[in-house]
Amino acid sequence: MDEYERHQKLWRFFQHFRFFIVRVFRLDDEPIRAEGPILLAANHVTACDSVLIGMALGKKQVYFVANDHVLRMGVAGRFIQWCFGPIPRRKGASALLTVKDCLRHFRAGHSICIFAEGEQSWDGRTIPVVEGTGSLAKAAGVTLVTYRLEGGYLSLPRWGRGLRRGRMRGRVTGVYPPDVLASLSKEEINRLLNEGIRENAWERQKTENVRFRGRHPAERLEKCLYLCPACRGIGTLHSRGDRFACRCGFGVRYTDAGFFQPAAPFPTVAEWEDWQKEQMRLGAFTHDSGDGPLFSDGDVSLTKIDEKNRPERIAGKTEIQQYTDRIACGGRVFPLREIRDMAMTQADRLLFSAPDGYYEIRGGVSLRKYLEIWSSSLNGRL
Repeated sequence: MDEYERHQKLWRFFQHFRFFIVRVFRLDDEPIRAEGPILLAANHVTACDSVLIGMALGKKQVYFVANDHVLRMGVAGRFIQWCFGPIPRRKGASALLTVKDCLRHFRAGHSICIFAEGEQSWDGRTIPVVEGTGSLAKAAGVTLVTYRLEGGYLSLPRWGRGLRRGRMRGRVTGVYPPDVLASLSKEEINRLLNEGIRENAWERQKTENVRFRGRHPAERLEKCLYLCPACRGIGTLHSRGDRFACRCGFGVRYTDAGFFQPAAPFPTVAEWEDWQKEQMRLGAFTHDSGDGPLFSDGDVSLTKIDEKNRPERIAGKTEIQQYTDRIACGGRVFPLREIRDMAMTQADRLLFSAPDGYYEIRGGVSLRKYLEIWSSSLNGRL
């Protein structure tokens, strides 16, 4: 049995779990029906999107483009590789090798699924698609299918703990044959993609008002929201049950509809997110005015990952410090101007490309603020 035949047989085997998955997620999914190889583009709202998309595909097997950290998950990673052969995408680094792997699969007559935003949404709103996606769709020479998952963010938010049972839907929003794609520019294809996968959890909730019930609805929200609107402290927010509060006394309740009570100063995660991003870009947060770090966190690990995706632990249970012009971690210093790319995967892994290699910082703290400072430094805002 060759590798592709094994992947097909295992794909069909896991379809037997469809009833269980649909029931747990309360999923109403429209089947994806398209002849021949396809490029399936979907929005990315939960850590289980590959499973949910797989149920809509039925017996039509696809190869998923996945973050390469999945393949570093020890035995689990090797099992996933053996069963499904995902196409690895290195976050915080060039996507050239990933594109080459995708084109190789298309030439072999295989179908591929990509989450066109490049990462899972933090705030319930779709991120604009990765710029090169339109070019990939034109070069693929296959049918493009767009698919939108609805209700996923409030069911299983990126920052959250545990499933909140409400309602999810999956919908085919567009089917574009190769001859149609050939007549379009890559910018026009990107516009089709953005329209086809666009989702805003808060707009939908204002009309549908679905309840998403879970045991710990606010817990781990500090991995997403790290700046207090009252005292402008960083890393001072904490969650417990449905409460989200700061050491200064400020606090809100996260309801099972996903809104904050009271609704001031921000009724949703998305509006809080917009505010904190702008404050970070302006440097309008509490920090020392001297030569010390802007902020820091302890109990993180620093790992270097080689070209064969093998991790080498540099430091464990160490500290990360953010300065205006550099990040210091595990005895190493990374000037912001020398970091070529930076991204996050899951809720607690920061990945970046430095001149001497590819690194991962992991910890049970909010690492998003380090990404935001780096992004701001690119725009000359700090």
